[in-house]
Amino acid sequence: MRPHDQSDWTPPPRDSGQPKEPAQLRRILRLFRPYRARLALVGLLVGAASLVSVASPFLLKEILDTAIPEGRTGLLSLLALGMIATAVLTSVFGVLQTLISTTVGQRVMHDLRTGVYEQLQRMPLAFFTRTRTGEVQSRIANDIGGMQATVTSTATSLVSNLTAVVATVVAMLALDWRLTVVSLLLLPVFVWISRRVGRERKAITTQRQKQMAAMAATVTESLSVSGILLGRTMGRADSLTTSFAEESERLVDLEVRSSMAGRWRMSTIGIVMAAMPALIYWAAGIALQSGGPAISLGTLVAFVSLQQGLFRPAVSLLSTGVQMQTSLALFQRIFEYLDLPVDITEPAEPVRLAKVRGEVRFEKVEFRYDPEGQARPTLDGIDVTVPAGGSLAVVGPTGSGKSTLSYLVPRLYDVTGGRVTLDGVDVRDLDFDTLARAVGVVSQETYLFHASVADNLRFAKPDATDEEIEAAARAAQIHDHIASLPEGYDTLVGERGYRFSGGEKQRLAIARTILRDPPVLILDEATSALDTRTEHAVQQAIDALSAGRTTITIAHRLSTVRDADQIVVLEAGHIAERGTHEELLARDGRYAALVRRDARAAVTGTVEGPAEGRPEGRPGGEQTNVGAVVPQNV
Repeated sequence: MRPHDQSDWTPPPRDSGQPKEPAQLRRILRLFRPYRARLALVGLLVGAASLVSVASPFLLKEILDTAIPEGRTGLLSLLALGMIATAVLTSVFGVLQTLISTTVGQRVMHDLRTGVYEQLQRMPLAFFTRTRTGEVQSRIANDIGGMQATVTSTATSLVSNLTAVVATVVAMLALDWRLTVVSLLLLPVFVWISRRVGRERKAITTQRQKQMAAMAATVTESLSVSGILLGRTMGRADSLTTSFAEESERLVDLEVRSSMAGRWRMSTIGIVMAAMPALIYWAAGIALQSGGPAISLGTLVAFVSLQQGLFRPAVSLLSTGVQMQTSLALFQRIFEYLDLPVDITEPAEPVRLAKVRGEVRFEKVEFRYDPEGQARPTLDGIDVTVPAGGSLAVVGPTGSGKSTLSYLVPRLYDVTGGRVTLDGVDVRDLDFDTLARAVGVVSQETYLFHASVADNLRFAKPDATDEEIEAAARAAQIHDHIASLPEGYDTLVGERGYRFSGGEKQRLAIARTILRDPPVLILDEATSALDTRTEHAVQQAIDALSAGRTTITIAHRLSTVRDADQIVVLEAGHIAERGTHEELLARDGRYAALVRRDARAAVTGTVEGPAEGRPEGRPGGEQTNVGAVVPQNV
């Protein structure tokens, strides 16, 4: 087997050094590489449109200098038709160019969205425990959405306007090079001003997107079902509204600053360029009065027409430069996510198991959440074997590393020392599909989508028949309840399953896992948050699920693990005791003390909270039991 890297994900600093613009621009251009053929066609259309458009002033010159003075009606009609034809062709080329460029831009947007989503799917759990959901959503929705103008029209506008400017300048030089020099004297100043404005807007845009992400996170957290219940029962609805208003107010300020940054300077450029025709007329008149070379009326009108034709693409080109610099801030935020290191990866030549027996081994397992900074490992020297079809129970006080141990089997985390094997193969050498089919997890926190009961169950097996879904629900002791609902299996479960009680959601999760039919089952405190009556019903479903499978149970209530083939007591990341229920009781050690604690809790009616005390970035965490506030049953 290959050696395994011992790496751990750490989030990049919020204000890390900015990448150099040329490198970032090259990376942006690579996004368009798959669409080179379409972009080449756009370039041809742009070039054709630019050449056709500059022909019109030359036709006008001939009309004024030749056709009208010489009374040549036929030539006049032909030149007039030529001017109409140039307008029609320019419009047709523009429509086709817009269609193709918009299609390419939207495909690039699709590639970015899909790439970010795929990257996030591969990130370790530590990333999601350290990142607010609203921040992730904002990157995909706001940041990529904010780049739409850049990738759909800005690139084409840049090429189109640049081509138009070059073609117009060449035509102006052909008419009169002296007037052209006068027209272009201030161009370097305009370019410098636009770059300054672009840098200002880029800095403001970075702040604006961070503020939008913060506001999205506030909305996601406070307007979820849990957030609404918590806010109302704590009497914090008004303060939450005030907090949101403050976030929105900061966004208003940034939006205004972004819109007004450099606005006066860009307006000055527009004023100067609009005044250029008057300057050209003045220069031509002065040259004529001072005895310089005469400029024909047709040449002068054609030149001014070209100059005014230069005004629109030149101003647009400068504005595009500003917009591109602004968009660099958005691209940078997206590239930050695309560049996040992915620690849990599939090997280059993964092992695929056609049939999984289900033997699980922990061999000298060590795990640290922060290999460089954590003084004490969360798990250290764990050696346990669970035979195929056998059962292991892991118990211990809060913070002993129970859930962490279970998460190493499905590779929600990777060991930092030793290895975990499935049928003798290191789980890090297995392909993801084999591991997903082999290991099923039922945790304390059940997640259900805002969809029907049937759709939630089919998430485990998309091609499952109605009969298979019903059989799984029966095995999980939930079919009768579903059948009693007005819409049966078509009933919407509500946001995060809030139309169902805790026990009903747990049995739906068990039914989903039964449908998946994994040979290895991880039960992570699956009944610890339930009352005794509900626990009994869920335990029956778990017993049906566990039959014939390798089962690893993380238990808080020891009544659920008495029949396990092997019980391991964890303490501070080490195995303190191991054996059967009877053997451990006879030893009268830590396990016996835990059993006595459970007995006292049953008598007094108090139960210690199930969640482990985990540092930031670890699975689980505190749970807000909003279910105690309002009934959750349908």
